[in-house]
Amino acid sequence: MPDKPQFLTFAICADIHQDIMHDGPDRLRSFTQAAVEAQVDMAIQLGDFCQPTEANRPFLAIWEALETERYNVLGNHDMDGGATREQTVAYMSMRARFYAFDIRGWHCVVLDGNDPEDPPKPGYPCGMAADQIEWLRADLQGTDLPVLLFIHQAMDRGDFGGADDVLALLSQINRAAGWQQVLAVFSGRHHLDYANCIDGIWHIQMNSMSNYWMGEDFVQVRYDDQIDAAYPYIKYTAPYRDPLYAIVRLQPDRSIHVDGFDSQWVGPSPADLGYVAAHGGNLPQAGASVRPGISTRLLKPETA
Repeated sequence: MPDKPQFLTFAICADIHQDIMHDGPDRLRSFTQAAVEAQVDMAIQLGDFCQPTEANRPFLAIWEALETERYNVLGNHDMDGGATREQTVAYMSMRARFYAFDIRGWHCVVLDGNDPEDPPKPGYPCGMAADQIEWLRADLQGTDLPVLLFIHQAMDRGDFGGADDVLALLSQINRAAGWQQVLAVFSGRHHLDYANCIDGIWHIQMNSMSNYWMGEDFVQVRYDDQIDAAYPYIKYTAPYRDPLYAIVRLQPDRSIHVDGFDSQWVGPSPADLGYVAAHGGNLPQAGASVRPGISTRLLKPETA
């Protein structure tokens, strides 16, 4: 095992959905201000940020004005409107679709979970193709630092193409290292709040900054008619009154302190509308993870 890493503090958010929410810029400003106040070493957003359009340039400028190391992850909805992944990477000034960097004795890997499966499945692509998995293998074999992974789509929910291969690779890396080198996978997309430990690796689901998507069977107009007309998809969601994000503090002993935030629903909750009763059995903690908050947690490698 190498020398202990340094303290690392970062701000993290997911799924702000600028193109759905009427108050996306205000939510993003709240996040960047929290990052400044916490004096973070870096900030990262986990995708479903905004579509790569000229209309969203002012929104992107709020993010780019944050004077700390900033990192982006591709979300499936970032390519809505017909943009390619390569166009979105360029718009966000990303290094590549997937990449790695070292900071304060930690090795961080950003992955792209938008690879199409072969044969393709209906809906948005969700998974990692063989070439990306082999890149990840080579990258992890080339570092002796503790590792954090960041991806939009969770690998632990049964719908991620290539999940078995990726999870097996992560476990293999830890066995070869002789210690828990791959420590955690941070993901978004699912708008849930949970932490799940698989083979000693924490899979930490970051709730959406903005809402929980329920779909057309649970339509509820939450704001006034003007907002509903301009942002017609909000009514398919249960919005959070306040923006959700977390400040994560990593300790030299590799413990993970997630400082989350709690909010309230705008209007009736998913439980009030019968969503949790209908779908809770398919959700972590039988639906308890559908909540307007990100839990504060202390996660230790030895508890795996």
